[in-house]
Amino acid sequence: MNKRWLSGLMLGVAVIAVVVFASTAGGSSSKSGGTLRVGSSSGIDSLNPYVAFNQDAYATFQYIYPILVQYDKTNLHFAPFFAKSWKASNGAKTWTFKTVANAKWTDGQPLTAEDAAWTINTDIKYQTGGAANVAGLIAHITRAEAPNPTTLIVHYKQAAGNVLGQFQQFFILPKHIWSKHTGHKGADLKTFANNAPVVGSGPFKLVKYQKNEIALFQKNNSYWGTKPQVDTFGLRIFSNDDAMISALKAHEIDALNAVPATAIKTLKNAGFTISNVPGLDQTDFIINSNPKKKKKHRELLNLKVKEAFAHAMDRAQIIDVVFLGTAKPASSIVPATTGSWHNPSLEPEKFDLALANKLLDQAGYKKGSDGIRVANGHKMSYDVVAPTDVQSIPRTFQIIQADFKKIGVQLRQKALDSTAAFDLMTSPSGKYLNFDLAMWDWVALIDPDFMLSVVTCAQWSGWNDSGYCNKKYDRMYAQQQLTPDQNKRRQLVRKMQKYLYDQRPYIWLANLNSVSAVSSKWTGFVNTPQGPFNEINITSLTGVHQK
Repeated sequence: MNKRWLSGLMLGVAVIAVVVFASTAGGSSSKSGGTLRVGSSSGIDSLNPYVAFNQDAYATFQYIYPILVQYDKTNLHFAPFFAKSWKASNGAKTWTFKTVANAKWTDGQPLTAEDAAWTINTDIKYQTGGAANVAGLIAHITRAEAPNPTTLIVHYKQAAGNVLGQFQQFFILPKHIWSKHTGHKGADLKTFANNAPVVGSGPFKLVKYQKNEIALFQKNNSYWGTKPQVDTFGLRIFSNDDAMISALKAHEIDALNAVPATAIKTLKNAGFTISNVPGLDQTDFIINSNPKKKKKHRELLNLKVKEAFAHAMDRAQIIDVVFLGTAKPASSIVPATTGSWHNPSLEPEKFDLALANKLLDQAGYKKGSDGIRVANGHKMSYDVVAPTDVQSIPRTFQIIQADFKKIGVQLRQKALDSTAAFDLMTSPSGKYLNFDLAMWDWVALIDPDFMLSVVTCAQWSGWNDSGYCNKKYDRMYAQQQLTPDQNKRRQLVRKMQKYLYDQRPYIWLANLNSVSAVSSKWTGFVNTPQGPFNEINITSLTGVHQK
């Protein structure tokens, strides 16, 4: 799945991280072998796929678990992974995958199509309980079977249009490990820690993990595909960008998965190789769109107010000041980087404070003597929930706050860690009653299904962070899932984007570039729209080696 950066960043990096990386970094001076040390300011929040949210967690699963398909080197088309081939039959209601033969899990047990069938059937059985986090990936599937070790057959209620896109995100779990953790009606799926060393079957095996500090990956010598050229790959988590940049310049680490815009010039001048490509990360301004939200600030449900807010966003200044030009204005829940899935007719709302003021005047919300507008007897003064681990938010908020003051709207930043922020936004008990506005970001995948799902009613208490629930939109979402003709599905997806553009549960701000950096001692470090350490394909780290 494609995840928001719900990063759990802790203050400081423990000494043990330095010790582990120092002890494993000696490596070989040859082209193969050695340890690649990568820095990240995101983090792995959990090694359990039924619990994890962070981007780095899902990138980890990409490298340690078998997945039926991945994207190719263009990042736009599906390519074989654990499935060598696939075909649809029975009116596209039956999909047959031929899987790799003689594969093994890292504990030596056989990996077969039965593991995939078991994972699918388990997720179907417990989709309203312990497997709720991945329920969207098995939507419309009735059952899966493995008639032999290299054949997986998946049966659908109706012909689906997003089969490969869903399976590109679907991590196959070892039946002999996870079948012991389905107790309490599947609730135990969420409580299994899945501690390192994790039993997997990807190009790397995760042998050491300390939350918010390090993750250490070793080459999996029993891997069924092309083996990595490095012996070890380490991910070191930093609490802030400055510490991460300092570590790279001091050669305590070799590469950065995501380079802050302020550091690009410095690192380039210091001899590091910088890759700057269009990315899938988009920042947003969230408006609580729950039709049953608290009575105090129901003016935020007024589409004219939302439109006014959209015209008060100075995206050009945000991109220039916050991202130093390494971003583009964003306009849709499906970013332009996804190619033809993006609706090209949607333009970012022009920055026009006069128009924003006019729209609020038309809504009947007049300015008081202090310059703050009054709506339904109260000031248009709001808290903006801001997770502390999205480091672009504070400066972006300052720009928005100053412009909103000019349209008679007062904003106050409410900084919380990501867990507390999401808890507040969904409170009480998943009813989305107690927040007004927020800022965050989403990191999309190429297939649009997941991003389109996060504003469905079904994702309340799940991925939904806006409280948006609209039955008409939900019907469109279901329709695009059940449209096998990809050209027709594309038109539906674009229609849905336009609908959300007008409804504005989100006001999209900036579509960030994916910028990575690597020491000149290494080559083959391939960037993607999600960075080299990603959940799109594995080639970015399996091919890296020392010069």
